[in-house]
Amino acid sequence: MLEGYRIEGRRAADIAASVERAVGTGELEPGQLLPPMRELAGELGVNPNTVAAAYRTLRERGVIETSGRRGSRVRPKPATTAREYIRVDVPEGVRDVADGNPDPALLPRLGPAFAAAAEHNDREPVLYGEAAVEPELARLARAALDADGVPQGPLAVASGSLDAIERVLAVHLKPGDTVAVEDPGWGSLLDLVPAVGLRVAPVGVDDEGPLPDDVRRVLEAGARALIVTDRAQNPTGAAVGAERARALRAVLADHPEVLLVEDDHGHGIVDLPLHPLAGATRHWAFVRSAAKAYGPDLRLAVFTGDAVTVDRVRGRQRLGPGWVSRIGQRALAELWARGAVDPVRVAAAYARRRDALISALAERGVAARGRSGLNVWVPVPDETGAVARLLHAGWAVAPGARFRMGAGPGIRVTVATLQEGEAGALAAAIAEAVGPGGGRGHV
Repeated sequence: MLEGYRIEGRRAADIAASVERAVGTGELEPGQLLPPMRELAGELGVNPNTVAAAYRTLRERGVIETSGRRGSRVRPKPATTAREYIRVDVPEGVRDVADGNPDPALLPRLGPAFAAAAEHNDREPVLYGEAAVEPELARLARAALDADGVPQGPLAVASGSLDAIERVLAVHLKPGDTVAVEDPGWGSLLDLVPAVGLRVAPVGVDDEGPLPDDVRRVLEAGARALIVTDRAQNPTGAAVGAERARALRAVLADHPEVLLVEDDHGHGIVDLPLHPLAGATRHWAFVRSAAKAYGPDLRLAVFTGDAVTVDRVRGRQRLGPGWVSRIGQRALAELWARGAVDPVRVAAAYARRRDALISALAERGVAARGRSGLNVWVPVPDETGAVARLLHAGWAVAPGARFRMGAGPGIRVTVATLQEGEAGALAAAIAEAVGPGGGRGHV
């Protein structure tokens, strides 16, 4: 079953460490089935409860997953897998439309902003015990949130959206709690939730965002938290509209104790209005990342929420990293104050590229989704085959398995750097890879 690798240990901690070490080195691969607990207990000469405790530890650490009688296996993207092991290499000469990155040509120059921030720090160094949030960034962020109708609340800064979301979940939930997430949805989030010992409950998504009936179903089944992408949903491009927001708020009104987390990473690259859900429940957080509009390496996200949630996150942050670099925060404030990014121009550029590909696909009878953001989602009947055939044709796309649980197969195409004239060639290659009848009319 383990193709030569022997799990070792007499204590639960040692058994778990043996499995975790093998996953990290690649000796145990994603998807590999582990021995039944009683069988492994017999091999190691220990009580089955010891193996059960080891497997429970591995589940809580996001290394394995258990599916009832189908047994326990290494997760598709375990938390301990080495980064280079899971990286997808794009062969030389193949056009990469899989990476999910923004167009570097649409990102602002960071040099002047960081120079100004550094000069400010030279005059007034930030020392221990000072405010964790740069005052000018807080002022600008609060003004933008007010303009978008996000309720009042204290502000905090994290190292990107995922860091903020993880911290918010950690201060409210305990291992084993269930989190409702979009399906298909952000692959990193789908990996993070089980990695911190939480369970995932998928909710379907259309162009307007999470389906209210699905949200109602999982909340009634006991989900303790709901994570919603407001705009530029990854991978489908969904954006929550006014009517959908009203429907979701009505569902949440019946579950006021549910933790609501909103991800607005599309701020600055989307021209669709924001329809926030914040405030619909007792505990909530609204996260706004700078990654897509200003650059992923800024590693900055501003978030607000109810006083209890933000205070808990700040307190835990103080015990760890303390704060996110105030120099970086001031640099982002400089960029915001200078209007370094024109959201209308950037949104229009990405929209042209999405629309060009979706139209070219439609001409070839292939349905696709991409209402906002950087990506287009194309349902396909055979995901693995489509990815392989496109790679052979010179196009690297992201397999939908990275972004889905129960949703149907598909591929994600990042259009951020798609050049004029490329849409037709890419659409033709996708239509050929999908095959007769595949993807027609199914989104």
